[in-house]
Amino acid sequence: MRLDRFICKSTHLTKEQALQVIHDAQVLVNDEPILEEATQVHEHHKVSMHGKVLKTRPFRYLLMHKPRNTICSNIDEKYPSLFNTLDIKNVSELHTVGRLDANTSGLVLITDDGHWTYKITNPSKKCKKVYRVGLAKPIADDVSLKFQEGVQLHGEQALTLPAELTIITPTEVLLSLTEGKFHQVKRMFHVVGNRVISLHREQVGAVSLDVALGQWRHLTLDEVNSFRISQSEP
Repeated sequence: MRLDRFICKSTHLTKEQALQVIHDAQVLVNDEPILEEATQVHEHHKVSMHGKVLKTRPFRYLLMHKPRNTICSNIDEKYPSLFNTLDIKNVSELHTVGRLDANTSGLVLITDDGHWTYKITNPSKKCKKVYRVGLAKPIADDVSLKFQEGVQLHGEQALTLPAELTIITPTEVLLSLTEGKFHQVKRMFHVVGNRVISLHREQVGAVSLDVALGQWRHLTLDEVNSFRISQSEP
């Protein structure tokens, strides 16, 4: 964790105030003053300020049912931020684990634990995401096989990784991916001559969406740990 973020997460200082105390040599790491805010500190480091050893607040892990026309950003832009609905302290410390487009609804994971986020979003971890997809026209018979074999997206050198397709109706399917390229679901269906008209994420890893639209909850300890275990290196 960056030193400035560590200070913010273990005190009530703003980022600007944390930068000031660091630059004023008021922060010690292992009893040595550190003036660079980007310095990485970990649990084995002793970080102190004004003679007091600092300890960060516990990490938080949330699940939210994102509505359409909201964005996975900490600030409002063209659409409002989904963080507006979180009635908890220190919201600014949180971030979404990956992003959903403004017009996509469904499961979003939220945390302040960057290492946990890496376990989920790094392509090498192959964390499964399941999307419910509404299509403009009936799906062709050969799409399932094409997605299993991988398709060539415009601007990409490698084929997509194998994806699992489950047909619910001719114009509604479930698509399971283990990667997250930019607009990947929409681009995959464009390659096979179809168009996505609705997109909803139902599952990430072993965690499924189970709250009403716009609502959120804390993840259980088992859910949090499921990513650390199932996505761990062999």
